[in-house]
Amino acid sequence: MGLSLVRLVAFLILCGFIASPAFAETLYRTFVIQEAPYTRLCNNTKNILTVNGSYPGPTLYAHKGDTIIVNVINNGNKNITLHWHGIDQPRDPWSDGPEYITQCPIQVGANYTQRVTITEEEGTVWWHAHSDFDRTTVHGAIVIYPKLNTTYPFAKPDGEFILILGEWWNEDITQVYEDAAQKGGDPPRSDANTINGQPGSMAPCSANDTFKVQVEQGKRYLLRVINSAMSNEFFFGVAGHNVTVVGSDASYTKPYVNEYIMITPGQTYDLLIEANQFPNSSAASQYYIYATPFFDGTTSLSRDANATMAILEYKTNDTMPLVDLIPPSLPDFFNSTAAAAFTAGLRSLASSDHPVNVPQTIDEHMFITVSVNVVECPNNETCGGPVTGTRFGASLNNASFQNPVALVDILDAYYSSNITGVYTPDFPDQPPVFFNFTEDFPYPFNGTFTSKSTKVKVLEYNTTVEIVFQGTNMLTGENHPIHLHGQSFYVVGSGFGIYDNTTDPLSYNLVDPPFKNTVSVPKNGWAAIRFRAANPGVWFMHCHYDRHTLWGMDTVFITKNGNGTNAQMMAPPSNRPPC
Repeated sequence: MGLSLVRLVAFLILCGFIASPAFAETLYRTFVIQEAPYTRLCNNTKNILTVNGSYPGPTLYAHKGDTIIVNVINNGNKNITLHWHGIDQPRDPWSDGPEYITQCPIQVGANYTQRVTITEEEGTVWWHAHSDFDRTTVHGAIVIYPKLNTTYPFAKPDGEFILILGEWWNEDITQVYEDAAQKGGDPPRSDANTINGQPGSMAPCSANDTFKVQVEQGKRYLLRVINSAMSNEFFFGVAGHNVTVVGSDASYTKPYVNEYIMITPGQTYDLLIEANQFPNSSAASQYYIYATPFFDGTTSLSRDANATMAILEYKTNDTMPLVDLIPPSLPDFFNSTAAAAFTAGLRSLASSDHPVNVPQTIDEHMFITVSVNVVECPNNETCGGPVTGTRFGASLNNASFQNPVALVDILDAYYSSNITGVYTPDFPDQPPVFFNFTEDFPYPFNGTFTSKSTKVKVLEYNTTVEIVFQGTNMLTGENHPIHLHGQSFYVVGSGFGIYDNTTDPLSYNLVDPPFKNTVSVPKNGWAAIRFRAANPGVWFMHCHYDRHTLWGMDTVFITKNGNGTNAQMMAPPSNRPPC
């Protein structure tokens, strides 16, 4: 561009005749971990761990392409880590957050500056604690708007609301974790399910604190729904209104109209809703926003079955009595058919501005069984497993992961290359034994035993990977939400029963499959994902039921460096938390 043309463009920008180019921003935020009093249910106040004194915690707002620098200050009562769920963190696992995987916890009185690098994500994701069971109260939303000078691939909404689904324990959650970790038992179920920290007006004494969404008739709104729960999947809907799914896990979808969604722990959905009711003397001006648990396992008593609700309220100048609130008609607690039907309807947008890039050829094929197991109880200990002398365990390909016992995290050990004994690079590509994974008693009881390990999977840079997750009925079968750090993936297929590697790939969607960071593996069924390992670093993969992560249903992927600076992991920051 010649000098005179440069001056002309600058003049036009200055005078407002053309838009200035969009520049990514670096945003700075401070998160203070601290105890704060919180009142819920009949003025029952207790101190909980929070960020900046709020529960749920503060929302991070950014545009696609921005970077957020978060200074995390731990003024709480325990060591902790934070994870930016659904953010790929290109080349920067140092800021990813899972304890003893990519960092040691931030100690009480210390601080750690983390970088949240937003590249491909657009929509709703979230942040949460990634230590013990701390994410029960330490979590919040991340809202990522389109790049400056661009817009949504749908009509711009007139307003938006964040709805975070969660769980509440009357007990101290740290004690709940410590008891489960020490005895190896199943943690107690929560005392309530919540929307934005409140169980809703049907729960005792909580009507005045029920979260309300105010809308105007004839306008369109965006609901950003996040499932932060520790144990529960939910059916979610709004009485008298359909919802249109337009995004999931910070990736746009083809518009998908339905009466409800099914959302697993870790997942997010962006939903458009039309305020198309006509409040008058004979019609309601308030409608329940409702979430009811979905659980298809055989041990239903281990899950909190309470519904939770918020209220959608029409603004109106009419003076009239409120008609009784009516909950939406949602599928029942065990309705796996409804859950699978919703999931099957998801498709990536696959437009010119938001293309898909599904790997068509695969370098690494992995078949991973997902199981609840038992492990032997150490001598002279009283354990809380399902049979005397056992603890609950869980596994992927019968390898039950445990955090390193050395005072170093896996990322430091890998990066330093001279620290041994922290992990072993031998995570298996298939289970050690094949059998009828989904029958009622698939294996002799002694076959349900697993053993602890630190097995990880090492991938060459730019490898294309397909993983088929196979649910099993080893001790109990149930749906499993599997979350992968460091890269989102395409969910190319799923089904019930045992995966058939000859016929099932014929039904794969390789054109517009949903792009996710958390996949729902159905009870006694399978789900297939594909991704390209082009993000060098150390990345955790785990079930987003925290009890299953505690029991070992997780592993680690290490993606090696490629050629060139942009294909290599960043150097570690100087203020890494020590072990």
